[in-house]
Amino acid sequence: MGAEPEILRLAEPELSARAARIQFARVRAELRARLPAEAEIEHVGATAVPGCLGKGDLDIAVRVPSGCFAVCLAQLGQRYAGNPGSVRTTDFAAFIDEAADPPLGIQLVVLGSVLDVFVRFRHRLHAEPGLVVRYNALKRAHAGRCMAAYRAAKSDFIAAVLGHPPGDETAR
Repeated sequence: MGAEPEILRLAEPELSARAARIQFARVRAELRARLPAEAEIEHVGATAVPGCLGKGDLDIAVRVPSGCFAVCLAQLGQRYAGNPGSVRTTDFAAFIDEAADPPLGIQLVVLGSVLDVFVRFRHRLHAEPGLVVRYNALKRAHAGRCMAAYRAAKSDFIAAVLGHPPGDETAR
C-alpha cells in the first residue's frame, strides 16, 4: 500500500501569525549568529501577511549574495533537514524542521535569482488586499483536499501575481 496523500489543512490565521512571529524572532536570532552578515532573513509565507490563511507553519526566506550561498547551505544543513519535497538548484535550497512549533520551513535563495520570489510575493500581498482575498479563496477551495493539487494551483497563482507563466517552478 502507498502512503496516504498529504491533505491541506488550514489553521486559524491570527493564532498562527502570533505563534509564527514569536518563533521567527527566536529563529532569526539563531540564524544571525550562524550565517554571514550579508544574509537577509525574512518572515515570508501566510503567517507574514495579516488575514492570510495558511497551514500554520513559519516560512523564512534567507536571501544571500551568490558568494555566500555555499557557506549558508553548509550552515543550514548542519542544523536543519533538507526538504525532500522541494526543488534544489545551484541557487536555491529548502530546509524543514517539522518538530518545531509551529513547523518551520527555510528557503535559502540567491538574491536576484529566478527563485527569489518570496519577499516580492509577500510585498504584493501586503500592498493589495484584494490579492489576499483571492489567495484565501484558492486555499479554501483546496482545504481538505490533496496537497499536490493545492501546490499546483498556488504555484500558478503566485506566477500570475509576479508575472511568470503558469506552471512556472519559480512559484513553488
